[in-house]
Amino acid sequence: MTSSQESRTFVVSSDDDGIRLDRWFKRNLADVSFNQVSRWARTGQIRIDGKRATPGDRVAMGESIRVPPAEAKDEEELRPRRPQIELSDDETDYVRSMEIERGRDWFLLNKPPGLATQGGTKTSQHLDRLLGGLAGDNEQRPKLVHRLDKDTSGVILVARSARAAGHFAKAFSGRTARKIYWAIITGVPSLEQGMVDAPLGKQPGSGGEKMQVDEENGQAARTRYRMIDRVGNRAAWVELQPLTGRTHQLRAHMAAIGHPIVGDAKYGGPEAFLTGGVSRKMHLHARRLRIDGPDGVMIDGSAELPDHFADTLKMLGFDPLAGDALPMDTFDYKTDPEVKARRVAAAAKTRRRERKGERRSRGSRSEADKPTGKPTGKPIGRGTGKPPGKSAGRGTDRPTGKPIGRGTGKPTSKPAGKPVGKPARKPTGKPPAKR
Repeated sequence: MTSSQESRTFVVSSDDDGIRLDRWFKRNLADVSFNQVSRWARTGQIRIDGKRATPGDRVAMGESIRVPPAEAKDEEELRPRRPQIELSDDETDYVRSMEIERGRDWFLLNKPPGLATQGGTKTSQHLDRLLGGLAGDNEQRPKLVHRLDKDTSGVILVARSARAAGHFAKAFSGRTARKIYWAIITGVPSLEQGMVDAPLGKQPGSGGEKMQVDEENGQAARTRYRMIDRVGNRAAWVELQPLTGRTHQLRAHMAAIGHPIVGDAKYGGPEAFLTGGVSRKMHLHARRLRIDGPDGVMIDGSAELPDHFADTLKMLGFDPLAGDALPMDTFDYKTDPEVKARRVAAAAKTRRRERKGERRSRGSRSEADKPTGKPTGKPIGRGTGKPPGKSAGRGTDRPTGKPIGRGTGKPTSKPAGKPVGKPARKPTGKPPAKR
C-alpha cells in the first residue's frame, strides 16, 4: 500500500477556523503528540490543500489536511486521555435546571451559591464536571469561559464549541463584556455612586487565597458602584460593575472602603454580618451579563436571585424591582482608556503566543540564513569595519584613525600619543647574538 493510500484527509470545520495546526491536532487527533506533528511537518508528510505545513500555520474552514497514518507509540509516549464523566440522572437534571437561555454558540446558566465553578483540592463536585449534561447527541462538551467564586451566585456563560470559547475568552480578556452584580453591604457609603480605584495583590501568608490593596506591587483594579437602596445606616443594596477582573475584586474593594459584603467573613470578619435573622450566606449575585456573540448579536441575560438573597431584601424592606429600575449608566467601554489598554495588552499577548509558536515550529536554521547585519566573511582581528589588508594590527570598527598599536587612533583614557600595548623600547624578540 502506498503512502498516499495510507494517508488520511480531514476537512477543517467552522469551529476550527483560524486556529494553529498543532492546536487542530490537539482537538481532533489527541493521540498524536506535538513531537510527532513536528516530525511529520519536517518530512513534508502533513499537507494543507496540497502544500507543506508547519505546526504554527493557521488553518481555515474548508481546507483539507492530509495526515499520514498513525504511528505506533511507546508506552511512555501515550498521552492520558481525559476520562469520560458519567453523570447520574439527578446530576443531569440539576445542571439543566440552571439554564436561563441558550443560543447556537452558548448557554447562560444561573449558578447557585455553594457550587464551585471548577474543581480543585478536595473539590469533586463543581459546575465544570456537570457541563456534559447540557450537550445533546453528537455535540461537543460545553466549555467554561469565565468563573464565579464558589459562594457567589448568578449568571455564567458557557460556550458550546471551542471556536465560541475562543471568541468569548477574548471578549472577557479585552474587557468588552459587561457584568453587573448586586450586593448587600454593611453600612452605607458616603457617596451614592463612585469608583473604587485600588490596586490588588496577594496577601502574604494566605497562599494566594486572599487579596489586599497593594499600592506598590498590586495590579490595577477598578470597580464602579451605585446605591440602589439603603436601610438607615445599617446596610445598603448596591450595584457593582468590575472594570477589571482581579481575583475577589468586588469583595476586596468593598471591604477596603469599609463596607464589606454581608456574609463575607474572609474579607469582612465579624463586621460582615447583620443581626436580626439575616442569612449568614454571601450576598453577592451576578445579576446581568452583556456580551457580543460570535455572530455579532448581543447576548443579554439576567439571573434570578437565590432564596437567601431575596429573603434579605424582603427582611430589610427593599423593593426587589428597584435594582432593575435603575437606568443603565452611560459608561462606554469602547472609549474608556482602561479598556483600551486592556485590549492592547490582550492583542499583544496573542501576538506573543503566535510568535512563540512560530519560533517553536521553525526549527534550526543555518547560520547563513540568519540575518546578522554584518558583512560575510571572517572579520579582521576583533573589528569588522576595516577592509581586509588595511591594518596589520588589531582591527577597529571605526573608519578613521591609525591602526591600533602604531598611533593614537583608538580612543582611550590614556594621554594622546602614548602607544597602546607594550612599550616600543621593550624588545619583542631575542637580542642579536654577539660576535
